[in-house]
Amino acid sequence: MERGSFLLPLPQPSSPLDFGNFTILYFATATSFTGKNVESLPAPLSLRKLGDVLEERYKGIREGVLGHSLVTINLAYVDVPEEGEDDVIIQEGDEVAIIPPVSSG
Repeated sequence: MERGSFLLPLPQPSSPLDFGNFTILYFATATSFTGKNVESLPAPLSLRKLGDVLEERYKGIREGVLGHSLVTINLAYVDVPEEGEDDVIIQEGDEVAIIPPVSSG
């Protein structure tokens, strides 16, 4: 390993016994905001509704984290749809990641 480099532990996926759920991974400030690296939420759930669910659990996350984060579903980047646009449905077994911007220096 080069001097000054480090590895961050990857969030561990939810238990295979979490039937009917999807896994959500939090990175960087999302982890700091929620106090978690990973959690399971009930599926199916629309991507647009995910913001509402997270805001109910973690007051202020929409403005503090989600408003400037990228989202992936099963490692593919997705845009959170606006009202009137087709929504993406998160399915059982999917893996969603909330990836806030990070800086280096």
